Amino acid sequence: MKTTALFTFLFLAVGMAEASSQHHRLGISRISNAHHGRNVARHDTSSELTRRADAPKKRCKPKPKATSSSAPPAPTTTTAAPAPAETPNEAIVKPNTAKTETKNTDPPKDTPKQENNSSPAPSVGGLLTIGSACGASGATDKVTATSGPNGNIDFFNCGVEGSGWNPPHVTVQDLKVKDLGEVLNDPNSPFKPCAPFIDMFYKYAAENGIPPILIAATAMQESTCNPHSVGGGGEQGLMQITKEKCGGAPGGNCQDPDFNIRVGAGFLANTIKNAGGNVIQAVAQYNGWFPGMNIGQATAARNSACCLCQNNLDYLQQYFNGWCQGISPYQNHIGKYFNLDVCPGRS
Repeated sequence: MKTTALFTFLFLAVGMAEASSQHHRLGISRISNAHHGRNVARHDTSSELTRRADAPKKRCKPKPKATSSSAPPAPTTTTAAPAPAETPNEAIVKPNTAKTETKNTDPPKDTPKQENNSSPAPSVGGLLTIGSACGASGATDKVTATSGPNGNIDFFNCGVEGSGWNPPHVTVQDLKVKDLGEVLNDPNSPFKPCAPFIDMFYKYAAENGIPPILIAATAMQESTCNPHSVGGGGEQGLMQITKEKCGGAPGGNCQDPDFNIRVGAGFLANTIKNAGGNVIQAVAQYNGWFPGMNIGQATAARNSACCLCQNNLDYLQQYFNGWCQGISPYQNHIGKYFNLDVCPGRS
């Protein structure tokens, strides 16, 4: 009996204990499961760290911080241009930023030393090389009796000794002449008689677009710059202008220097223009020459009452290679014909 009661008690005690244990399990299942999950996660992480520790070590480049996308981050763009890649053995050519001096290859121009705006006088630093129907100019550096920088006398007088004068075509710009101011600065200058009138020469040279020395050379050749000179045919003053050109002279005085130079310079410039720019022909015409003239015609007045009415056959040589070079053709006996020397008072 006691034994049966004991077994009954034990059975009831075991049943109550099991029921209490089952109730306990149901109340803590969520916390226990959550806690178990964390333990599992921690265990897994620990295992993963253990595996990484055991794995061979590698040196890796640092990765950029991860974004919400699994794709690698886009590179950052800037406004600066990328530096060019260097290529081995490649020459680097840098632009030449140094200033380059431009040289003037134009031929030098001589400008008269004056305040006026006259045409520049050509330089004597070269030789006239223009040819003619009679051949080359025959120009020489030094002035001789029959040649000089502007050519030979036979070049100027082409045809005179034959079928008639055929003037070579030479322009004012082609001429080789000296500057009048420089010539007058020479204490031994033959142009000293022209010194009182230099301002007038420059003034009317500027108005007519010709070098001043051409006007002064005409005055020296015609009158030796004597304002009171009267020619064999009644020519008047410095420029030896003819009587029909004296209209309008102040007080009827055709020898008035300003009037005389103005009229003479204008006539010379117009003659050059009418000759098509041929300064050789124009200067010769000032002395009465004309195309086709021969020696017989030039010297026809030789034995007349007006011996000085002859055409001076040395005129062009004396003018272009004498006066235009600052040299007196009379003192240096420039020429080869000297056909006026037979006239009274000229020997």
